[in-house]
Amino acid sequence: MHPVLFHLGSFTIYTYGFLIALGALLGGLYMWRQGKKRYNMTFDQANTLFLLLIVAGVVGGKVFLIFENPSFYFSQPRELFSKNGFVFYGSLLTAIPVMLWYFKKNNLPVAGMLDVMAAVTCIVHGFGRIGCFNAGCCYGKPTESFLGVVFTDPVCQANPLNVPLHPTQLYEAITIFIILITLLIVERNKKFDGQVFLIYLILYAVARSVIEIFRGDIERGFLIKDFLSNSQLISLLVALVAIYFYIRLNKKRPIEVKK
Repeated sequence: MHPVLFHLGSFTIYTYGFLIALGALLGGLYMWRQGKKRYNMTFDQANTLFLLLIVAGVVGGKVFLIFENPSFYFSQPRELFSKNGFVFYGSLLTAIPVMLWYFKKNNLPVAGMLDVMAAVTCIVHGFGRIGCFNAGCCYGKPTESFLGVVFTDPVCQANPLNVPLHPTQLYEAITIFIILITLLIVERNKKFDGQVFLIYLILYAVARSVIEIFRGDIERGFLIKDFLSNSQLISLLVALVAIYFYIRLNKKRPIEVKK
């Protein structure tokens, strides 16, 4: 709706970038405070992890763009870095191994810290989706329902303009914040470390699969045209893996406490 937040002379502040930065700041503060409170995580540890995850998120989010149009990006690799936007699953699936490595390296409880990072991910992602709404990316299909939103600014990426579209960005943002609230409730009475993170993966995967039905930006890629998108396939795989580890860890039910 408002892709440009404001101008500072010749410098333009875009709403999408601003909200991503705000979400990252709030998420980083939450990570440090909760990590320190639960596992004596230092500020330097939190700051280093924050920077590593930014790099991992950018790299993974860009690399997964290749799956939208493999032949195009392999023939014109420069376009991969010139195009705006990221693939969330690319960022998430790249960030997870980085977190696992970092927590082990710094003797931090892996499963317990992943529970903290579930909320962090929701915070950053939720603000990011609001940014998507303002930028017009990740837009929905045309609709005649009362939920339809009309994008008119030619700077935004929504297509077509001046036609009511499903605000799938807001559908997802609202869903993510509902998931965040759910995670905070589960955190109070969790049965095992890692439970919160696995519930996050399962809930988001299900929600994303449903929201994909209303998406209109078909360039994101389909495994089976108009039936199974790349994101729905990834959601299915993520949910299955998360359910497997949930059942496995639920049998052990350990709660890690750093000594």
